Amino acid sequence: MASHGFACAIIIASTLLLLSTKMEPAIAHVLNPSLLSAVSDGPCTLMVNSRGYKCEEYEVRTQDGYILSMQRIPEGRNGDKNGGKKQPVLLQHGILMDGITWLLNSPEESLAFILADNGFDVWIANTRGTRWSQRHVSLDLSTRDYWAWSWDELVMHDLPSNVDFVYSKTRLKLHYVGHSLGTLVALASLSEGNLVDKLKSAVLLSPVAYLTHMTTPLMILCARAFVGEILSNLLGVAEFNPKGEIIANFLKAVCTHIDCYDLMKTITGNNCCLNASTVELFVKYELQPTSTKTMVHLAQTFRGGFLAKYNYQNKEQNMEHYGQSEPPVYNISNVPHDLPLFVGYGGQDSISDGRDVDLLLNDLKFHVTGKLKSHFVKDYAHIDFVMGISAKTMLYNDVISFFNLV
Repeated sequence: MASHGFACAIIIASTLLLLSTKMEPAIAHVLNPSLLSAVSDGPCTLMVNSRGYKCEEYEVRTQDGYILSMQRIPEGRNGDKNGGKKQPVLLQHGILMDGITWLLNSPEESLAFILADNGFDVWIANTRGTRWSQRHVSLDLSTRDYWAWSWDELVMHDLPSNVDFVYSKTRLKLHYVGHSLGTLVALASLSEGNLVDKLKSAVLLSPVAYLTHMTTPLMILCARAFVGEILSNLLGVAEFNPKGEIIANFLKAVCTHIDCYDLMKTITGNNCCLNASTVELFVKYELQPTSTKTMVHLAQTFRGGFLAKYNYQNKEQNMEHYGQSEPPVYNISNVPHDLPLFVGYGGQDSISDGRDVDLLLNDLKFHVTGKLKSHFVKDYAHIDFVMGISAKTMLYNDVISFFNLV
């Protein structure tokens, strides 16, 4: 594998160097002229109102100046049946996705709609850099400075800002549901004592805290070949956009070494329960951009075998950012032991492997009895947890029961 990884790096570097000669220096993305109309015709218009639900669009500003899009489904299709204040739930998507992930299936199969119909006040987050969260108070989307962040900034800024915003609107503690990267940022933030006073519980679907046993060949190959570092440091590509020319050609280069016929399966595992119409919508609306620095950070997590802040690979830079030569570790065992947690994971997941989930559960072994629930779905892979047509019976009903008990 090491020799394959080196060969992969050489091929990718050659391909991208050729492409980079055609680009303006330090520009990874050209601002889409239709961005403003895309913002006005956001997820509420595209995916929610037409299905008979009320939906509200909000903007959330982070401390470092990013303007994030957020949607609210305040009630179910049948209106406010119960009256009074509803319990807020914040849904946080995973890597290379956005909030639409929670809305791709029918109302009877999508978690956001199911929660609304069960009396919850549903809030949907969209991470910086994704389609509806591409604005900043001063930085232009087309500059490297806009994309100069890793998932550390999601821990420090995006997640706290979203939680604070929902809490300020509802004055109630939130239930939190994260998928994939959405679990990682929550665990990292909680391990540092953040969010605790505003969260009522946290549901972690396909949790990512360890990636040691990840089995997805594409991601393993690229992590071991230091592809992210090649993109970022050698070629100056700050935005990782799967639908852009550079990354599309990068994927073609990688796929000369492994079978990428079914790219979703290659990356996420053998998802059992996706229907064709949902996959068509997924292809239409996803995948979403992220920063190359975030991809590098995830590769560092895989190679290092533990959860730590971004490593600048330079002692002086690490000292400048952290006051120490090595990046600080996120200690998951510091997650408050009395915070109710629900951990859902699958037997076919190539990213969130069961052995890595076991490592996470071991970190949580001192959790208060009855406050930690694990939920294993043998046939589920990574995407089934948010798009599986059987998820309501296999998973979501148990999530709602969990919420109602805490």
